[in-house]
Formats: sequence, C-alpha cells, structure tokens
Amino acid sequence: MSPAAGADWRFPAETAVLPSGDCGAAEAGKTLAPAATVASMFLLVSGASGSGKSTARRHAAALLPESIEAVELRDLGEVPAVPTVAWRQQQVEVAVRRAIELVEQGRHLLFAGDPVPAGEVLAVPSADQVDVAVCLLDVDQDTQSARLDQRGDPPEHRHLHHGFADWMRRHASDPAHLPEAVTTDAWPQMRWHRWTGRDPGPEWAMTVIDTSPLTEAEVGAQVAAWCRDAITGRAPVFRAGWWQP
Repeated sequence: MSPAAGADWRFPAETAVLPSGDCGAAEAGKTLAPAATVASMFLLVSGASGSGKSTARRHAAALLPESIEAVELRDLGEVPAVPTVAWRQQQVEVAVRRAIELVEQGRHLLFAGDPVPAGEVLAVPSADQVDVAVCLLDVDQDTQSARLDQRGDPPEHRHLHHGFADWMRRHASDPAHLPEAVTTDAWPQMRWHRWTGRDPGPEWAMTVIDTSPLTEAEVGAQVAAWCRDAITGRAPVFRAGWWQP
C-alpha cells in the first residue's frame, strides 16, 4: 500500500493550535440548532488516525439506545486491498443512504472509525436529504505518535498522519483551508460546491473533543453525550440543505 493510500494525508503538516478541554464548538461557529429532537440524523465522528474513532464508537455504542445504529466503512461493504479517496467517498454515500433509510424508523446513524472529514459527508450526493452533526476527535502530536507506535504503524508515515490531524483541526473551523486534501482524486459525483470557497461563518460549526488527556472510556462517554446533544439540538447541526440561501 502506498503512503498516500495507507495514511491519511497528502500535504506537508502546518502549525495550528486548538485549545484543549472537553467538548466545544469549533472556533468559527457556535450557533446551535433549535432545541428539538429530530426525526433522524447522520452523526459523524471524524478524526485522523490515532484519534480514537473506532474505540470511541465501541464505548459509545454501549451507552446509547438501540435507536442509534453505530457503523464504520467496513460494515457497509467490502474494503479493497488498496482503498482510494474516491472509494472512500463512494462508501460515505452508502453510509448517508443508510441514514436516510433509518428515517422511517425514527433512528439515527453513528458513523465512526474512518478518517472521513466533515466536508466529504456534506458533499456526497444524498447529504441534502439528512441532517448531519459532526464531532472531531482531535489529538496532540505526541499522543498521536504514541498511539500509532502502539499499533505498529510504520514510522515513515508519521508525518502524513500528523499533517492530516492538523488539516482536520483547521477544517473544523475553516472550510476554505486546503480543500484539495479531499477534492483531489475525488469521486466525480461529489457536490463540492456546497462548501468549497465558503468563508468561515456560524453555519460551519461542529463539536471538537481533545482526546489526548482522556481514557478510552472517557472519550466514549463524551461521544455518547455529544450524540444526545446533537439529536436534541444542543450541539451544532448541519440541517439538510444548509448551504442554500
């Protein structure tokens, strides 16, 4: 597997600082949706490799009701030997369609475990039919490196993972920051016009959890709490068609 396919990033890392602490809206937007439970929602837990997405899903799922279905990409179809960016984006469309199927049941989809950024979910064709809430699991560089070492990730890919974590951090508050990270070699059906070229504003809002100082169980508990907050309108939500005037 090539570094570009096996890792998450394609650009050199840049320096960015994110305040530490518990759950919080990203700096650029803190406008919350009205306090009312929605019929169905796509709950995206995003983050770079080593941020704790898969582990958070497992812990959170044990704390959440059956009305929330928890999945990752491998649950929705066969993973190719060398996954590409275009394949990932096509599978995100499959995940969004699954969330739409759950609408009739009044259920929600928790999607966590893969390095899928907010911009990819918001740009798949069917994302205009479902509300989307995003929680970024952030991680500092030292903690990320230690976690990647623990699971045997090749050291030569480390800078790629660090770079993607930095991009994710910037993407959480600024949709105009290097969109090429996900639009290059993309699935042709993606609707990038929904957010590329957009300036930071209150409509671009998501929750950020710094997982660096937290245990696995603590991250899972915070993700479960975020799910409840998003569903009841106490956390930022991209309502269906949010980009339209």
